[in-house]
Amino acid sequence: MAVERVREGEPAAKVIEAYGFSRTTIYKWLKAALQPGLGVRALRSTKATGRPRALTPRQESQVFRWINGRDPRQYGLDFGLWTRAVVVELIEKKFGVKLGLTAVGELLARLGLTPQRPLQRAYQRDPEAIEQWQRETFPALARQAKAEGAEIFFWDESGFRADTVHGKTWGVRGQTPVVQRPGQRQAISAASAVSANGAFWFCTYEGGLNAELFVELLEKMLKYRRKPIHLVLDSLPAHKTALVKKYVASTKGRLTLHFLPGYAPDLNPDELVWSHVKRTGTARRPLQHGEKLRDKIEEQLAKLQKLPQLVRSFFNAPSVAYIGDC
Repeated sequence: MAVERVREGEPAAKVIEAYGFSRTTIYKWLKAALQPGLGVRALRSTKATGRPRALTPRQESQVFRWINGRDPRQYGLDFGLWTRAVVVELIEKKFGVKLGLTAVGELLARLGLTPQRPLQRAYQRDPEAIEQWQRETFPALARQAKAEGAEIFFWDESGFRADTVHGKTWGVRGQTPVVQRPGQRQAISAASAVSANGAFWFCTYEGGLNAELFVELLEKMLKYRRKPIHLVLDSLPAHKTALVKKYVASTKGRLTLHFLPGYAPDLNPDELVWSHVKRTGTARRPLQHGEKLRDKIEEQLAKLQKLPQLVRSFFNAPSVAYIGDC
């Protein structure tokens, strides 16, 4: 506007007085407006560059490598989860640069890092034992089972409670939704075995598992089966008692037990079965008045038994991909 007024013949001094800006400013504008091909377009406002980033692109990439798949305790920090405050501390410790929480939050967003609920892994896990199981032990087992014409099943147990709500529901921010559930405390346990070809066996029982009950369940599983079974399971004490070993020996090769590495439930596809059941069963429709938890669980597991394609899909998870590679 000031440049246009000067171009129309108004003295620059009067224009300066009218707008109240510095005397030298208008002459810079007039000079800029004389640029060939631009004219007054050279005076359009531009986005301010802002303060330069405190970290270089290389340093930002290093922050990503520190956080992605790592634990803060690996860098001498006390907390086991990544928070903005922990990242602030690490950056100051490594680079000598002090950033605010907001700046760190923006940095993490640029790096594609978001706050997430972590999967939990026991620190007693033995990575070497897990790798050996995936690369050597299970492939050898798969070859042995194929040579014998046997089947491989993965076994696991789980517990259910009528007063437990799994999953999430939507609600107004700051107002926790209320889900009606039965006040009566019903509980039931179940054992199941699953194979990569879609076969699924299950049985429910009350209370905890002991050696006697485990043998009883194994007998039920073996009943009417013609092919030998290689059963893969965890090292629960009830699975490894003298009574169990005696029973397995009595089957004369019809049943063989193989134990997963310790603290590695993610290697067992039957864990994914239980996760599915708990997210889609009573979590979707809590028990109504007069209903029995055992009946509901058995009904759901019986339906799953008739869906071999769904059962096979559990073996597609990355954590159990080693099974399909054999």
